[in-house]
Amino acid sequence: MPPTIRTDFPYETTHTDLRIPLPDGTRLYARVWRPVTDEPVPALLEYLPYRLSDWTAPRDWQRHPWYAGHGYASVRVDVRGHGNSEGLPGDEYDATELADGVEVINWLAAQPWCTGRVGMFGISWGGFNALQLAALAPEPLKAIVTVCSSDDRYDNDVHYMGGSVLAVDMHAWAATMLAFVARPPDPAFAGEGWREMWLDRLEAVEPLIHTWLAHQTRDAYWRHGSVCEDYGAIEAAVLAVGGWHDPYRDTVLRLVEHLDPARVRGLIGPWSHQYPDRGLPPGPAIGFLQETLRWWDQWLKGADTGIMAEPPLRSWISASHPPATVYPELPGRWAGEPSWPSPNVTVVPYAFQGEPVAVDSPQQTGLDAGRFFPFGNDADLPPDQRDEDAKSACFEIPVTGGLTEILGRPRVRLRLRLDVPSGQAIARLCDVAPDGSSTLVTRGVLNLSARKGRDRIAPWPEGTTEDVTFELNGIGHTFPPGHRIRLAVSSAYWPWIWPRAESAGFTLDPAGSSLELPVRTATAATAADRAISFEPPEQAEPMGVVSPVTLDEERPERLVTRDVARGLWRLEVDPRYGGTRVYPDGLEFTEDALETYMIQESDPLSATARSDWRIRLHRPESAWDARVETRSEISCDVDDFITSNEVICRDGAEVVFHRTWEKRVPRTAG
Repeated sequence: MPPTIRTDFPYETTHTDLRIPLPDGTRLYARVWRPVTDEPVPALLEYLPYRLSDWTAPRDWQRHPWYAGHGYASVRVDVRGHGNSEGLPGDEYDATELADGVEVINWLAAQPWCTGRVGMFGISWGGFNALQLAALAPEPLKAIVTVCSSDDRYDNDVHYMGGSVLAVDMHAWAATMLAFVARPPDPAFAGEGWREMWLDRLEAVEPLIHTWLAHQTRDAYWRHGSVCEDYGAIEAAVLAVGGWHDPYRDTVLRLVEHLDPARVRGLIGPWSHQYPDRGLPPGPAIGFLQETLRWWDQWLKGADTGIMAEPPLRSWISASHPPATVYPELPGRWAGEPSWPSPNVTVVPYAFQGEPVAVDSPQQTGLDAGRFFPFGNDADLPPDQRDEDAKSACFEIPVTGGLTEILGRPRVRLRLRLDVPSGQAIARLCDVAPDGSSTLVTRGVLNLSARKGRDRIAPWPEGTTEDVTFELNGIGHTFPPGHRIRLAVSSAYWPWIWPRAESAGFTLDPAGSSLELPVRTATAATAADRAISFEPPEQAEPMGVVSPVTLDEERPERLVTRDVARGLWRLEVDPRYGGTRVYPDGLEFTEDALETYMIQESDPLSATARSDWRIRLHRPESAWDARVETRSEISCDVDDFITSNEVICRDGAEVVFHRTWEKRVPRTAG
């Protein structure tokens, strides 16, 4: 359902751009929407590096004016060293970024137009910042809405999964951030000093992949900013929001479990990595702005909006559906839980049977995994899993009698024998229809050297058998009678998981292996479930950005090619972040990105990942024309990851910056 555009609000609004001073003299660029009133109002803050003057501007225009129209000062701030903010860029969520965020919160609370009460919201990086700043507990911060964010930076972010290197997104996101941080300030906002600011930033740039690969276990680097280290530090009220097609959704379950029940609510829909009001697949979309307004009014204005009478966890439980790479809307319904873990959910074990089976998956297993971060594009979600299942050891449970409804994190126990010191186990849960089609429901990964903890490396005693257990990502799903619940186990999952140098796989003994499903009882579909409802989505009037029509043939979003003779597989991904757009103030913003992943089906050391970016910011009326080109690559040998990064920046025809980084990082846990 596309959002309704709202133009009438309780308050008229105004907006202005300003600079927020920090104690060291740095000024952060901010855009403030305010209601026209003589009375002070609470402030809402969205704080992230993605450039408020161009990249997130269309999205910002959908929600900040909407909040202002309902009596809030809604503020969008770029972090230090990004957009038109002063200072130099740093690592993601570093101590400086968080300290700056505390200063911004205190500055907002001290303004004469603010009541002194501040809320914070954001999605992804902005949601991370909201959660991490809440853990620092600045006094004015009373409530947050954190969307698609993580409480665990090591095991539930873009870097590692189950102790394994996330090849697909550690590489892709490090490459994306290299291209993003290399973009210049905009002279229309930063003024005549824009070029000097740009050059100073470029001299400070260091590819983030160097740092991320240098920490291959869950050490102090990852514990910083991971609020799971101390949930009790969070004093603000937390509305945690996720989507079953977003990789961060398990954070919602953990926050509802560990935070004060009187100050937390969780909401998980069928959505991808997007705000739930945008109407992007998969839907249904909801009136998310109205729902968050209930949260703000409750915690920042002292109104009893009824939101704390809602179930602590509201989640979408999908009905069975055929495999597809995009769904405009998924079938299903809302369910409410009185707590998490829920008394409505019972763990049901299913033991497997049979003789030991060798699992040595070809290295291209995983090409049908879909996108790690679905954004609502046509090729984001996993296609039919039959080809992947054929490269895995599969165990099936027939669904007889009534529906089998699951809600939560399935768990697998695998009895494995390894003849090498390390390996990886990947488990996929699939819904198999009577016609044989296989829909991916959820999945999990374990780096077997991390089986005794993500903070250590435990080599496998060669030639021995052990039992290992790990959880799959959370999900709400219904298996109907006549279908089969399939658990597929593989030893490779490229390009999500970077392969280990040893490719011997393992032997799986079904007699010691099992699947535990979080089964929601049929009687749980009570009046409380049926009472859950949301208003239709609505937003403020759009900004008026235009995407010009191009005559160029559009390349595929995901293209797989195979060199049969060489056994070489190549995946090309167009992430489709934005393309070309023209802003109302005349800015022409163009970006083009292509990710390429290659592997030879029998050689784990052949894995390579490459990302190429081209960005142009152009103002024809002022002849400003800045261009950024980046190239990022990762390969490996037995001992090291081999990284190569290049940045070229131009002001008009002049190359103002050109640097290449070549670095080898020892392979430890990775």
